[in-house]
Amino acid sequence: MKRSSEKFITTANMEWEELGGGVSRKFLGWDNQIMMVQVKFEKGAEGTPHDHFHTQATYCASGKFEFNIDGEKKIVEGGDGVYIEPNLVHGALCLEAGILIDVFAPVREDFLDGSGVSYFGKK
Repeated sequence: MKRSSEKFITTANMEWEELGGGVSRKFLGWDNQIMMVQVKFEKGAEGTPHDHFHTQATYCASGKFEFNIDGEKKIVEGGDGVYIEPNLVHGALCLEAGILIDVFAPVREDFLDGSGVSYFGKK
């Protein structure tokens, strides 16, 4: 994926990418140090347990999710935030359809080049 040279990116000028399993995403902005991604979940969709070396902060814009981070489960709803340390196994089950805003540092090159294994179902 080509890096955007736009200074202001809105969700209106980015396209949804279907990931399968009731999950889709939009890239909102990135450089080589940080990335922001909007992820839309249908009820019952799951981000299966996985880990990565990136630091991750997630803001729940809407909906209700059960997060499992390093074996600890928590319910997260609109307005809540989550911090995930690098290399911790984590996943989320969507209890009520919603949107998460994920921020990663450094950038998720595997998202951009498609080399990473999808943990949202089959494309």
